[in-house]
Amino acid sequence: MLSPSDIVAKKQKGEKVSMITAYDFAFAQMAEAAGVDQILVGDSLANTMLGYKSTREIGMNEMLIFVAAVCRGAPNTHVVADMPYLSDKDPQTAYDNARRFMDLGAASIKLEGTPAGVIEFLRSKDIPVCAHHGLLPQTAENFKQKGKTEEEARAIEAAAKFTDDLGCFEMVLEHIPEELGKKITDEVSAVTIGIGGGKFTNGHVLVMHDALGMHARKLPPFATKFVDMYALGVEGFKKYIDSVNAKV
Repeated sequence: MLSPSDIVAKKQKGEKVSMITAYDFAFAQMAEAAGVDQILVGDSLANTMLGYKSTREIGMNEMLIFVAAVCRGAPNTHVVADMPYLSDKDPQTAYDNARRFMDLGAASIKLEGTPAGVIEFLRSKDIPVCAHHGLLPQTAENFKQKGKTEEEARAIEAAAKFTDDLGCFEMVLEHIPEELGKKITDEVSAVTIGIGGGKFTNGHVLVMHDALGMHARKLPPFATKFVDMYALGVEGFKKYIDSVNAKV
């Protein structure tokens, strides 16, 4: 399993870091077998697995179940547990929840933005933290690209530097201009993981359902479908139905 320091070492050697979301035992096994560097148990499971419209609709109870399943399926892979909405509302709450994830086998936690005093407290307790800047789905009013104005870009850059100074070993940069992703990557010691952050970040993350084509909806502009599992699955079910009917 790659440790946080191992992941930072990949940046220092000019190597890319691969991260994919996974939410259950079976797909975690697949990701580990493929050799992915990190598995993110993202709160995106609210949308992809549970059918909610917003990631704000799930909490720690759901996240603990999915994180545990992924850790069982990929015991030799660095699992990043996403802190759900309001689970990091204050330093002690954040620590208590992060500790629960770590006790399940997660190697680090991810949180959005810079909640007051939270990252400082987590780092003082030796909790490895992956920061998240740019588009912040838990609190965003819309899902348009962030950092297009000079003011927004400065704020995102400042937040990235702040979390870097606090000792976050990596940070997700979501849906920002490529030039901003490059600037932040060049300025921080932490590993930058892009999801719509441009080609110059140190690594990339995709939602598993987008990468594997597991749904029929239109992909975000920064996502790539590498296989069409939705079509394969529908075809497989049709063949199953045919086999059942043939035995009548």
